[in-house]
Amino acid sequence: QVRLVESGGGLVQAGGSLRLSCAASGRTFSTYAMAWFRQAPGKEREFVAAITWSAVTTYSTDSVKGRFTISSDNDKNTVYLQMDNLKPEDTAVYYCAISRRAGGSNYYRRTESVYDYWGQGIQVTVSS
Repeated sequence: QVRLVESGGGLVQAGGSLRLSCAASGRTFSTYAMAWFRQAPGKEREFVAAITWSAVTTYSTDSVKGRFTISSDNDKNTVYLQMDNLKPEDTAVYYCAISRRAGGSNYYRRTESVYDYWGQGIQVTVSS
């Protein structure tokens, strides 16, 4: 059993920064990748970024490239999402997820069904 807890969300003005953290506990030895998704009001949940646990390969959606950076600390079983130059469009509930399944493409990693465990989500609000 794996449990994920997100932290670091909050309210910021446009152009500001936030750093999200996701701490994993339990049987994490089989983890292949960790990812961040988000869901804005009235919209479906969408992929943001992912990172492989062993190779440290990263993937991200086009809308956040150059602004968001995903990273991990294997010793702490933690994944981070550094969000810079935030825009009002980034306002959403952000979810952390773990995948046990191997796969190495942006198309594959952005699929929700690939992920096996999910956090409860954390609110990020960006004011204009």
